Amino acid sequence: MERHAMQTLMRWKDSDDRKPLVLKGARQVGKTWLMREFGRRAYAHTVYLNFDEEDALRSIFETNKDPQRIIELLSLIAGQKIQPRETLIIFDEVQECPQALNALKYFKEKAPDYHIIAAGSLLGTLLAQPKSYPVGMVNLLELGPMTFAEFLAATNASLHLYYQSIHKDQPIEEIFHRQLLEAYDHYLIIGGMPECVASWISHKDPARIQRIQHELVTIYKNDFSKYNGRVNSGRILMVFRSLVSQLAKPNEKFVYGAMKKGARAREFEEAIEWLVSAGLVNRVYNVSKPEHPLKAYDQLQHFKLFLFDTGLLKTMAGIDNSAILLGEAFQFKGPLTENYVLQQLQGKLDISPRYYSEGRTEIDFVLQIGSSIIPVEVKAGEDKSAPSFKNYITAHHPSAAVRFSRRAYRTDGNITNIPLYLAEKTAQLLAKSN
Repeated sequence: MERHAMQTLMRWKDSDDRKPLVLKGARQVGKTWLMREFGRRAYAHTVYLNFDEEDALRSIFETNKDPQRIIELLSLIAGQKIQPRETLIIFDEVQECPQALNALKYFKEKAPDYHIIAAGSLLGTLLAQPKSYPVGMVNLLELGPMTFAEFLAATNASLHLYYQSIHKDQPIEEIFHRQLLEAYDHYLIIGGMPECVASWISHKDPARIQRIQHELVTIYKNDFSKYNGRVNSGRILMVFRSLVSQLAKPNEKFVYGAMKKGARAREFEEAIEWLVSAGLVNRVYNVSKPEHPLKAYDQLQHFKLFLFDTGLLKTMAGIDNSAILLGEAFQFKGPLTENYVLQQLQGKLDISPRYYSEGRTEIDFVLQIGSSIIPVEVKAGEDKSAPSFKNYITAHHPSAAVRFSRRAYRTDGNITNIPLYLAEKTAQLLAKSN
């Protein structure tokens, strides 16, 4: 399976101002595979070190700060000489040894010719601790679940070639539109977790995939107690368990009282930060004004929480696969589709999506592309725009507006309808012509 992040890693290798790289991402999104595959493709040798499996490694970083001495000791452990520029050094599960993460700054300062990537489960929670994080001394790369495009490349190479060819204002033939919609439905069921995608390729068994998804959700829940410390693991679990019911509300804004009667923000804000830092949850802030720059109008007390993978959300919500495949209507279809759209947009824009509400009007997402603020409406089916969306356009006169739906790619007045399967290409499709 090919990941878009591989191209980023290749550019990192060849960069003149390269720093040690920290790879963030939730457990099981494919970080280890990506690093080892990158080493295989781009380097003469790879030295892989796992701090969770080899406790003795920690002592090297606890007693040494000199990069050359560290390299000598790691060469002895690996049984091969580590060469600058020719050997990729991988620190996996580095959260088990914060000193190793901190040591990256010494490599940046004193031994920049050594190529090092550090990664680990829940690494984002460690990076939130200033003492462990070598600020300004590392490059950062975030890896999430496979996007729809990556899923399509892995499951239907010929259709992916057509998908890649789609550009701004290009009509999409009906036969390909239908095939891509079918692939999109499969993605809603399977999601982007590499293990689930690999299982689908090998077995085409939805029941097997559902078992894997249940297992993954259990793994994440177990992680909460494993890393229980400054943040109460019980509260993390309560937030995580409430995601489905929170999204199922007519107003999807996160409500603390929905978890337990009388709950307050101060009780759960650290738990939410932990989930966001761990990469398990995506947070979307409400803005008081849909104006440039969006960040200036964030209302930090008002937000929505979405799960990082739509396939896992489908399983946590208990949605039957047939309901998706047969196009049945069910109340949670809207939130599931919004979760999908957000997942595809993550990392594709300079500014993360926000949402906007005013009175009875709520805009699912607002995007900042350049200095333009673009309202977004998400439709699970082929429905036309809701009155509130049209009213917003009339009141605010945006330069562009987007409706995601199952309808074909086309322009309806000043609204661009983007098929759901093209969500990842939104910025490209809205780019101004030269």
